[in-house]
Amino acid sequence: MQAWFNGQRSPTLQGRYSARHNAFGVLRLAMACGVIIAHAGPLGFGQANVGAATFGRQSDLGTMCLYGFFLISGFLITDSALRSTLRQYVRARVLRVFPGLWVCLLVTAFVFAPLAALYENGNLDGFWGHPEGPFDYVTTNILASMEQFPISGLLADTPYGQIVGGPSAFDGSLWTLRYDLALYAVVGILVVTSVLHRAPRAVLVLTVGSYALILADFLAAPTWTSRPAQHGAIGPFPLIGSFAADWTLMLGFFFLLGAAARLYAHRVPMTSELAVLAGVVLVGSLWLGGFFAVGLPAFAYLVLFAAVALPKRLSTISRRNDYTYGIYIYGFPVQQMVALFGGARFGMLGYIVLSLLGALLFAALSWHLVERPALGLKTGSGRARHRVARQAARRRPLTTPGPETVRSPEGRPGTSRAGRHQAGARHSRSARNALPVRSTSRRASRSRETDLTFLVAPGRAPQGAAPTGSGTPSGQAPTERSDREQITVTPSAQ
Repeated sequence: MQAWFNGQRSPTLQGRYSARHNAFGVLRLAMACGVIIAHAGPLGFGQANVGAATFGRQSDLGTMCLYGFFLISGFLITDSALRSTLRQYVRARVLRVFPGLWVCLLVTAFVFAPLAALYENGNLDGFWGHPEGPFDYVTTNILASMEQFPISGLLADTPYGQIVGGPSAFDGSLWTLRYDLALYAVVGILVVTSVLHRAPRAVLVLTVGSYALILADFLAAPTWTSRPAQHGAIGPFPLIGSFAADWTLMLGFFFLLGAAARLYAHRVPMTSELAVLAGVVLVGSLWLGGFFAVGLPAFAYLVLFAAVALPKRLSTISRRNDYTYGIYIYGFPVQQMVALFGGARFGMLGYIVLSLLGALLFAALSWHLVERPALGLKTGSGRARHRVARQAARRRPLTTPGPETVRSPEGRPGTSRAGRHQAGARHSRSARNALPVRSTSRRASRSRETDLTFLVAPGRAPQGAAPTGSGTPSGQAPTERSDREQITVTPSAQ
């Protein structure tokens, strides 16, 4: 703000962002842990998500983490797409999502579920041949459509099973993967049509349009604290199923907002004064109402500001070993198993600690045994991958060209023709699509994929349908919300 009064240009997201030194990794890790903490209420004690009452039932801790995941994903996925061909982009997305998911499905179906059956029934009679058995669980969900959540009628007596009134989900968090994949496909279309490179304003128009729809729902709501209206289902689509319209709108808005922030980073001011203002707006909207009108963009700004303003030493977290995805996909089943074996007797804090430690254990195994080896297939062997990364770091410019000021023959500061050309580059498409890196070191960081979102899970619909929260991932949106639905694994908002 002081720079503005002095006539100076305020720092921008582009100017403060560094591909090597940023806090996106630690933020995503914190959000993944936040999802587990939020789920401790319904999964461990049959209560509402942690933070629901504090936020006036407009949101909760898990939903806020969900929003942050999609925002960061939009930023990082767009950045990756700008530097990749369509083939490279698709390959990277597939290798990041599916190997870890497939192993998680197998572990859930053939490790967690049999243990649950032995604990509940004392034997495996009827387990393998059940209509919703472990084999069906794997084959039905292999493409991340997540059309089956329970396995062999188990987990009905857990706190969450008592909420939904029957067998409950083993891994309800995976419902958001279909939204991830759909948005990845949208970015792929923007790449193949050259819209991302040549017409970035289209992304901005989509972002503004989705925000306008959210505002329309907010203005039509009976109170300032009412959740967005549900608008039924979109689909079904082949292979991936249906989408709840309200979740599609909210998650799509945050993803597009992250993408627009990446494309227009040179226009987004990043100052402490604006961050303080955004914080005041966010807290006020959560306490007093209006979160879906002004709180959403305020929260998004705070996440982006934290990514560039937190200490650089935090950028080392998750750089070499990224456990975020593993914590996401294993957190829910670990929490269900801890609840099944009586972990709630240690109280809320003890239950959360046990859940975090268990999720971290499986996340570490997933990263070292599955995810990192799979990512090595993007460019061949691990040694070849690091060699390519080092060569790319040496060849790519680290900063966006700025204006070049020279002295005119009369001795007064002036701008040469080349300088004027460079100054214009700041507003060109190439400048918009090239974020600078602060560090000019020639040492290339170890390559790492950090652009998948890791999210919260919905509640469960009756008659064995997919878990549902505010919007049903299966696309069968309920006609109304009750107080019972407040106690779901995913709140109804974004």
